[in-house]
Amino acid sequence: MKKITGLEMAGISKSFGEVSANRNISLSVSSGEVLGLLGENGAGKTTLMNILYGLYRPDKGTIRINGNPVAIRSPRDSIRAGIGMIHQHFMLVQNHTVLENLILGYDQAPMVLPHRYMRVRVAEFEKKYGIHIDPDKQVWELSAGEQQKVEILKALLREADLLIMDEPTSVLTPQEADDLYRVIRRMKDEGHSVILISHKLDEIMSICTRVTVLRKGETVGQAEVSAVDKAELARMMIGREVMFSFKKTPREPGDVVLEVRDLHVISDRNVPAVRGVSFSIHKNEIFGIAGVSGNGQREMVEAITGLRKAKSGDIVLEGSSIVNESARVVNSRGVTHVPEERIKFGIVPNLLIYENAVLKQHTMSPFSRVMFLDYDSIRDHAMELVDRFQVSAPSIHVPTKNLSGGNIQKLIIAREIHRKPALLVASHPTYGLDVGATEYIRSQLLIRRDEGGAVLLVSEDLEELFEVCDRIAVMFKGQIMGILSPGDRDIEDIGLMMTGSIGTDTPKEQGE
Repeated sequence: MKKITGLEMAGISKSFGEVSANRNISLSVSSGEVLGLLGENGAGKTTLMNILYGLYRPDKGTIRINGNPVAIRSPRDSIRAGIGMIHQHFMLVQNHTVLENLILGYDQAPMVLPHRYMRVRVAEFEKKYGIHIDPDKQVWELSAGEQQKVEILKALLREADLLIMDEPTSVLTPQEADDLYRVIRRMKDEGHSVILISHKLDEIMSICTRVTVLRKGETVGQAEVSAVDKAELARMMIGREVMFSFKKTPREPGDVVLEVRDLHVISDRNVPAVRGVSFSIHKNEIFGIAGVSGNGQREMVEAITGLRKAKSGDIVLEGSSIVNESARVVNSRGVTHVPEERIKFGIVPNLLIYENAVLKQHTMSPFSRVMFLDYDSIRDHAMELVDRFQVSAPSIHVPTKNLSGGNIQKLIIAREIHRKPALLVASHPTYGLDVGATEYIRSQLLIRRDEGGAVLLVSEDLEELFEVCDRIAVMFKGQIMGILSPGDRDIEDIGLMMTGSIGTDTPKEQGE
């Protein structure tokens, strides 16, 4: 296999039915270069890279490697050409060891004693790239950052000269992200090329050499990173100025809205997920929960919103206990919920936009009269939400699944905020969204806080937590490591708390 010294995609177009995902897109990347691929949700970034990796075939256009046209009909063709891809959701077998995952699909592994051969190869790459990983651990025991290292090792072992990385830091702590950047820089120095799909402008600015910007399936800009700033990239990406920091007006906390007392919750695997958590949230306050996914945040949110039973402890909303009440009762008491998985739990994809706009409210006035739904009121309400919350949709009469991820999230936020709930629970509300949608949703959280509402914000994005929260609690292995104000510590300290390395003195609220 000849080394990739240059790759070019020219005039690439791809449609799915009547939807045009890519239109006449061109980009190039050279040996030893990190190319950032930037764009809004639905801009066509992942589709373009799936074409390069052989998961899709273009309707028209050409791909050239070292100046020669190539036909990439499958991932096998792509791998043979020297192209590897690390997907946003890792493609690893959770119950296998690291070594077993590396051996799977590796053509050069010998039939006899493949584990011994692979152990030697892993040691070589660890030394060369500084990728340290226990080869005998099962994948489910690894952190997200460690799993990503396994994916990188898989690509390097297959002699990938060009590595495509789709949102590589979306589930990493700041320390894990720094480790990844070191590996990427080492790969760059070794002559490898990287195409980095990201919606994080800071990431693009810190690690990439050039950037290609897509908007609505077309190329709208290309530049050397050293010649542009974040504001210019954002303007290219969404076509307008973007506000990177919010003027968060200081608010005096009001009455206690939610009080969680010594909460214990069991996970789906019947092991403790939340262990003795206590905190309170006041009116005029956004209370953040920081932590790497899988440390009890989901189970805690489900207990608060009535989706999961608590083993022990109490959850008090405005003076009345709601622990182990049903989700319907909790919702009727004034708790609304923006779920972590917006497609799976936030909407019914096949229902029309106006139908999703009244989920959980369809039995209430004015949407229901006696035994019948009032469709005129429902449609008027949906139009109001779409207009007020800037949901980009061709009509309220189309299936909600046809919207982009950012617009689906805007619709969910609109539905949950419009009722002016006593408590808004928002789990990862901007995960995977572009800078424009992220800006809008963060501003809506602040508006709700300034109206006198209480907000519980669960996020892995520390920048987001620092930007909008009044207080931040850090969770690790089902416990709160500390509760602090954004100005108390820097982002690195919170990152260490997210891994259990350090903690504040046990806060008064947490209790023993």
